[in-house]
Amino acid sequence: MKKIASILVLVFGFTFTTQAQKKRKDKRPNFSVEQRTELAVKKMTLDLDLSEKQQDEIKPLLMNQAAERKAAMEKRKALRDEDKKPSADELFAMRSQQLEAKIEFKNKMKDILKAEQFEKFEKMNEERKQKGKKMMKRKRMKKRMENRRER
Repeated sequence: MKKIASILVLVFGFTFTTQAQKKRKDKRPNFSVEQRTELAVKKMTLDLDLSEKQQDEIKPLLMNQAAERKAAMEKRKALRDEDKKPSADELFAMRSQQLEAKIEFKNKMKDILKAEQFEKFEKMNEERKQKGKKMMKRKRMKKRMENRRER
């Protein structure tokens, strides 16, 4: 009897903590494109020691990049809401467009930044990419565990 009671307490405790963790997700502030750009420029200024001129040149690039990213997210969300999957050609076109935008952004950043700043910028991007991969791996693992529990 004691074992059953302790198991029930553990199960309920675990259930309540997972529910509390899910609610925390929604409390993240939803910044506008301008606010995100401003924060990104300030962070880059701290990390790369940017001059005022460099900040002024980078700000429109980041603003444009954020606006394009937001538009692409909304487009993907609309497709997902319609339960419509893009065709192989559409996926190829989207991926190609993303890569072209990355190349263009990288070339413009190379023109704006000094050599050592650009090296550090590349290193920061690589670290961010690795962190994103790690987060996605955790997210997928969490989703798998939730799916197993539902079965």
